Amino acid sequence: MNYIEKIKKESNSADDYIYKEIKLKNNKINTINIETITSSEDINNFILKRISILDNLETDSLTNYLFNYLPATTTEEITDYDKLKSKLLNGFTIIIINDKNVLAIETRRDLTRGVAEASYERSILGPKDAFIEHYNTNLGLIRRRIKDINLHIKTIELGRSTKTKVGLLYLKGIVKEDLVNKTYKRLQKINLDGIIDSNYLKKYLNDSKSLFPTIKGTERPDLASTALLEGKVVLIVDNSPEVLILPTFFIDFFHTSDDYYQKPINVTFIRIIRLISFIIAIFLPAFYVAITTHNPDSMPINLLLSFQSQRMSVPFPAFLEAILMIIAFEILRESDIRIPSSMGTAISILGGLVLGDAAVNAGIVSPIMIIVVAISAISGLLIQSVEAINSIRWYRFLVIILSSIFGYYGIFLGIILILTNLADTKSEGKDYLYPFAPINFEEQKDGILKLHNQGEKHRNPILSDNKVRGK
Repeated sequence: MNYIEKIKKESNSADDYIYKEIKLKNNKINTINIETITSSEDINNFILKRISILDNLETDSLTNYLFNYLPATTTEEITDYDKLKSKLLNGFTIIIINDKNVLAIETRRDLTRGVAEASYERSILGPKDAFIEHYNTNLGLIRRRIKDINLHIKTIELGRSTKTKVGLLYLKGIVKEDLVNKTYKRLQKINLDGIIDSNYLKKYLNDSKSLFPTIKGTERPDLASTALLEGKVVLIVDNSPEVLILPTFFIDFFHTSDDYYQKPINVTFIRIIRLISFIIAIFLPAFYVAITTHNPDSMPINLLLSFQSQRMSVPFPAFLEAILMIIAFEILRESDIRIPSSMGTAISILGGLVLGDAAVNAGIVSPIMIIVVAISAISGLLIQSVEAINSIRWYRFLVIILSSIFGYYGIFLGIILILTNLADTKSEGKDYLYPFAPINFEEQKDGILKLHNQGEKHRNPILSDNKVRGK
């Protein structure tokens, strides 16, 4: 089989495919590599220089020499054309000896950035390193923390065109085997042209219709390592700086890695603040709409008069005013994210202060509505997960609509709908509200309250085959 002609035909003679022919008396050696993903320095120093000094050898001895003495981390003998293509596209240099014997030498170029600090999961205490877009580096960041031979990995390639490497990590003896097998089977069923980032996998692994996410992404190796110790599985996707943790429970979004580096009493206070902020983010605008529209008699008279005096010049009902202000805030937040950092702060100040003040002076919105929406929106940002923040948006709109129709009864109806939705949600077959429903008093020592002190327990009994707790 003429490999070179076949590769040229399939690649349409792409410009970054490098072909070189070397003649050594009675032997002919061809090399093929892709310039953009291989290291030219490694190829010159460790392959071409070694080949150029060879004497006339028989085919078998030449092949054995190259296989055994070329200073490469990985050297493989190839007998299959599809495997040859796979190695070539993964940064290997292909050596063809006399159009018969084929070797693949690893000469990948380092195209990744160095390990840096987490960008959106900021750490006050604890490690500062974060995952990057390199598969082996991300795996190494976890293995540095968990030096256990029982840390296993199942690897699969996904994407017909991208051939993206996906690794499923788990700790044997801690994780439930059915969780590993179920997740791996789901990965095998994914049939896409390409997997560019780990977030591509979420909709194929998510078996819930809840607005709240049941799979958590993280860029922090310490958080991923803790999840493995709890009996969860972690998915590492090549070219993605974010790994996936599953299953994920509702309470996990109120925890951060910093919680395990501080005193329990301080962590308990912060977690209570996060829970209160979650409630405020969803219900505060709806509460304001309810008391100004349907239930003004529930307010003290002085407060009611203050609200009414502020709203006298506003031409919109409270419901429409709240919706317009929330949409305006979301526009500002989105523009702040998308605009380059050098301009973002200035735009936020302009939008938040100048436009807000102008809107109040023009009588379009009331000052109290700006305060209510601002507090609600800022409270929703205490949760680090982008998907969780997005779910809060939809819950907020739902409760506002219900409160505008039914008043306080609409808020109570919204609470029931949200709790019912969360209680009905499953994450990898596990109850999403665990350890509150079903209730587990022992696990609630690390729920909202944090009562564990020295020698933190890690293994979660609902996820682990081994129920013995680490102390």
